[in-house]
Amino acid sequence: MTKNPRRVRANISDSQNSSLAVAPAIANPALVVTGAEFLLSMVETRWAARNGDGSKMDSGTKAQQELHKIEQQVAKLESVPGQDDGTRQQILQLQDRIQSLRDQVSLHFSAWEKTELARHPQRPYTLDYVERIFTDWSEIHGDRGFGDDAAIVCGMARFHGEEVIAIGQQKARDTKQKVYRNFGMPHPEGYRKALRVMQFAEKFGRPIFTFVDTDGAYPGLRAEERGQGEAIARNLREMARLKVPIVATVIGVGGSGGALAIAVADRVLMMENSVYSVISPEGCASIMWRDASKKALAAQAMKITAGDLNELGCIDGIVAEPQGGAHVDHDAAAALLDQSLRQHLGEIRNLSGDELVASRYKKFRTMAQFFRAED
Repeated sequence: MTKNPRRVRANISDSQNSSLAVAPAIANPALVVTGAEFLLSMVETRWAARNGDGSKMDSGTKAQQELHKIEQQVAKLESVPGQDDGTRQQILQLQDRIQSLRDQVSLHFSAWEKTELARHPQRPYTLDYVERIFTDWSEIHGDRGFGDDAAIVCGMARFHGEEVIAIGQQKARDTKQKVYRNFGMPHPEGYRKALRVMQFAEKFGRPIFTFVDTDGAYPGLRAEERGQGEAIARNLREMARLKVPIVATVIGVGGSGGALAIAVADRVLMMENSVYSVISPEGCASIMWRDASKKALAAQAMKITAGDLNELGCIDGIVAEPQGGAHVDHDAAAALLDQSLRQHLGEIRNLSGDELVASRYKKFRTMAQFFRAED
């Protein structure tokens, strides 16, 4: 087959242009450093100009994305051999400035920005954590009454060699899987399946790990006809009575009673950029101000972030995330969660069944008690 000479010449020309585009970056690392410094200065200036105004377009999320891109440029430059001492020193200074600004941005994320991070489509879901934290995973299906709900996954696994049960709400990323998982909104059979597996765990003395990530239980007519409210209420009651250790973690969005139905636990943890509330900020804004666009104001007032809920005593710990959020590095996020799960399970592992039930009841009974009578 004869090649088109014009196409061949075009390919050679494109290759040469590509080489020329890359060559200056390798031959002149100082030029790349200068460019990175300029971009970083722009991000620093825009961030300083916010003055705490979360309504401006230069949000913390955007700043984190820009910092991530600059960091990638610096990392590529750092791997280039033959740099002089001056260039290496500039690279170190750039890395320090990036880290300093990243810390500032993380500290000043608004409640709405954290809500956006909690909803990030690339954020790890339950099965992403199961794959990285547990071994010998064996999924259990069906509620033995109606059917199987793919929005909740349950199964047996090993956690550092110990036999445990893992349960979590599961979302998806592509359209076909989103429909299959019902967009992470469980039906009543999902909650009944979860309860069946939790009772199995109690029978065989296995600790339970649950992972909360749902905007709420499915509100459709068929779900209500099959007893959605009763299924959630039964889970709340029965989980309070289980005589095995339970550790629940909000890994994304914990919305309404649909989230709490698998989160009545001895230890309730939240990922750093997760949110936990009875209603979405948009829903709250629509009710309070009849204006869903006031979602940022509603998110701030609702106290739905991990930091807020930790201060209020509603959770037992905050699980750190990789710089930029869990969606940036799934492996690192799983490693941090694994460490936290080991710590909290170790604290309650040796309590008797009666002690677990008593402390769990006391934990939820005393939530939101901020005032007491004078002596």
